[in-house]
Amino acid sequence: MNTLKTLLTPVSRTSLLQPLTFNRGAAQLTALSVAKTYPSKTPVLYDSPEAAHGRRRLRARPGLIAVKRGMVSMFDENGVSHPCTVLEVDRVQVVDVRTKEKNGYFAVQLGYGARKFSNVTRPMLGHFSRASVAPKSHVAEFQVRNKKGLLPLGTELKADHFKVGQFVDVKSKTKGKGTAGVMKRWGFGGLRATHGTSKKHRSAGSTGANQDPGRVLPGKKLAGHMGNRNNTVFNSQVMKVNADKGILVIRGMVSGPKGAYVKVLDAVKKSLPKALFDSVNSN
Repeated sequence: MNTLKTLLTPVSRTSLLQPLTFNRGAAQLTALSVAKTYPSKTPVLYDSPEAAHGRRRLRARPGLIAVKRGMVSMFDENGVSHPCTVLEVDRVQVVDVRTKEKNGYFAVQLGYGARKFSNVTRPMLGHFSRASVAPKSHVAEFQVRNKKGLLPLGTELKADHFKVGQFVDVKSKTKGKGTAGVMKRWGFGGLRATHGTSKKHRSAGSTGANQDPGRVLPGKKLAGHMGNRNNTVFNSQVMKVNADKGILVIRGMVSGPKGAYVKVLDAVKKSLPKALFDSVNSN
C-alpha cells in the first residue's frame, strides 16, 4: 500500500534533481543532466534509392564516348590472331558535372563530336555555352565514386585515357531485329517437320501449364521485339591506342552496328593499372 501511495504522489522539480540510487547492483545516477543522450537519426531503408546508390560499384573516374567503326584482326606478342573492334574517339569534352549536394550523386557529363548550330535546340545551346564548348552530336553521363573523379568543364579526353593492356567495360545497344519468332529470338527447336504438323513448324508449342496455374507465367519466352537493348561487354582488353588519330582498338566484339555510340569505362571487375591508379589517387 505504501508503494502505491509513493507512485501516486506527484513528483516535484526538486525531487528530480536529487541523486537517484538503484537497489540492484552498483549503478547510480547522480542527476538527470549527467545522463548521456545520443542524437537520433532516421535509419536509411534498405530498399531506398540512397541505399541502392550506396551499394553500386562505381568507377573512380569517368570513361569515354566512342563510335564503333568496324572490326579487324590483330596479332599479339605470341603470334595469336584476335578479332578486335575499332572505336573512334573524336572531340570528347566535359559538358557538365553532377554533385552530391545539388543532384544527390557525383557524375561527369561528356559530349562527343560536333553538330551544326542550326540542328541544336536553344536549351541545349545554352547548356553547351555554359561549358564553353561547341555543340556536341551525342551526350552521355558517367557516374563516379566521389568528387575526386570530377573534371573541370571543357576538359578534353582523348584515346590515351586508357592504356594498352588495360581491361575495360563497353556499354552499347544491340542491333535491332524487329519482331522475331521464338526460334530466332530464343533458339527454340520448333515443331516436327512431318507427322501431322501443319503450318506450325516454327511455333513455340505449348506455352501454359495444366489447370494449376492455368495461365502463362510472367517471363515466358515468346515471340516479340528482338534487339535494340542495352548490353555490357565486360573485361575487354585494350590492344592499341592512338591519341593523335583518336583510335581505340579493343579485343573482342562490341554490341551494335557500325556508327553506334558506345561508352567505354574502366573494368569494374578488374583493378586499374598502377600508373592510372596513382594518377586518380593523387587528385
